[in-house]
Amino acid sequence: MTELEFSVEMRAQMLENFVKCVKGYHFINDDPIKETPWEDINAQILIASGCSVTKQSNGSHKPGADLSCSIGDLSNKSTQYDKDNKSFKVSSYRLTTVCSDKTPGNIQDITAEINRRKNFKYYSIIVREETDSGFRYDWYLFPSDYPEFNPSSYTWTPKLGKISKNKGVTTGWETNTLNGSSMSISFSMSSQLWMDIVVTEEMKKFIIASCNVIKGRKLNYIQLFDRESEVSLPLASST
Repeated sequence: MTELEFSVEMRAQMLENFVKCVKGYHFINDDPIKETPWEDINAQILIASGCSVTKQSNGSHKPGADLSCSIGDLSNKSTQYDKDNKSFKVSSYRLTTVCSDKTPGNIQDITAEINRRKNFKYYSIIVREETDSGFRYDWYLFPSDYPEFNPSSYTWTPKLGKISKNKGVTTGWETNTLNGSSMSISFSMSSQLWMDIVVTEEMKKFIIASCNVIKGRKLNYIQLFDRESEVSLPLASST
């Protein structure tokens, strides 16, 4: 699948609601949107856009889908653009069951295990550029089988250590590049899969929405409560 499978109308609603949710988040938060808040924000955007959400992982780090909704299951990711603002890195599964420093494994078993765990239709990735004054966010919805996200699209070779006791020893796996993108696995990092994605012109069609925000909270929790409490209600007694 190399195209998004939902209506133009829903996509327009997603764009509008993404901007609202991101700006709403930053009314009361200076911190950037990362993994845990992104899952909840993503669910709010989908629901407001007419896409029913039937399941959330609620911050669980189990591999696979984080959200189940009417357009398909999603894997939520949050990351930051590299300095050139043309690429980003995404971490994925820990693969110690099929490769490690003790048992390097073989790439057929490794790619089969990655694809076995890929039980979702889209990667839902929020990527940020951070400056002194604020943030710029892009929201991508990539089909999970898009070539640059598919380990079978690459040629894999052992990664060999270059210094000290690891010199010449297999320390992980790495790939060739595909349109600038690549993948790697490092045994020293719990055999975690990393995807180094270069954003091509073709990939830009998967940007659902973008948003700029200026740093600086607009409201604290007391101000938020007071704003929403136009009708005065008696507070619960402390006695």
